[in-house]
Amino acid sequence: MSQTHKVSPEEPNVGWIGTGKMGGPMARNLLQADIPVMISEPDSASRDRLTSLGAQAADSLFDFSAASVVFATLPNDQALVDVVLRQSDPQAPGLADTMPTGSVLVEMSTVSPECSELVAQRLNRAGIRYVRAPLSGSTDLAEKAALTVLASGDRSGWDEALPYIEKLSARQFYLGEGEEARYMKLVLNTLVGASSAILSEALSIGASGGLSRSDMMEVICESAVASPLLKYKQDTVVSGDYTPAFTVSQMIKDFTLISEAARRNNVPLMTTGLILELYRSASNAGMQDEDFFALVKWQEKLSTR
Repeated sequence: MSQTHKVSPEEPNVGWIGTGKMGGPMARNLLQADIPVMISEPDSASRDRLTSLGAQAADSLFDFSAASVVFATLPNDQALVDVVLRQSDPQAPGLADTMPTGSVLVEMSTVSPECSELVAQRLNRAGIRYVRAPLSGSTDLAEKAALTVLASGDRSGWDEALPYIEKLSARQFYLGEGEEARYMKLVLNTLVGASSAILSEALSIGASGGLSRSDMMEVICESAVASPLLKYKQDTVVSGDYTPAFTVSQMIKDFTLISEAARRNNVPLMTTGLILELYRSASNAGMQDEDFFALVKWQEKLSTR
């Protein structure tokens, strides 16, 4: 691994754009490590929580010109394009116009490889080092600084940002110089979303034979098919409390990204397409804001009709 410089509180502020459910805890972890952080967040409650801990609120994207490293956690493709390129308002400059040459943008959202490529081209012309660093993990893991970071892009930018990233994650993987991290995130999300879908059907088979969810989950989580995800969701499934860590709607967004990337690269994904339709049917049944493991509840309803 390349040598990385040590983080110093005397350095210019780290910037953070988007401090919601995931970005907020991560920015807080940097503040708790005595790293100055400047934030941009439209939600006043989220913004106030961090300014009360010492973060500085930016008035505009111009304020990030003092930051050598800017992180972004944004909800979707359009938000990323708008923040970097400001296509919706050409009169208002985006990060590509306000960040200084040689600075680093670390973009941590789940967005399409196609959108990421567009952003990369513009940042490259501006001389801004672009690191794709999508996350694997829940809001709970963000709070504990135990996330996994999947990274690709400018290697020198990665090396410069790594001391900060190590303070908000437990594992970091550098995967290449292009969009590899975006695809790795889609790989993981395919498996995560499929786990809920196949578990829901497996439990329905067992329930039809008189097994309880509690007994089934106990055996599953001690079997050859056990996984950290299933163990993490064991109590959720047994209790039937689907308070969201990651919603059905968010899974639909991610599986749509997966399907579009596959179509673009001529990769047939027949099983993934069926799983996407299962999430859509659960959403149409009113479960869009529940945890994505609510597919267990939805399958149960289908099986008892």
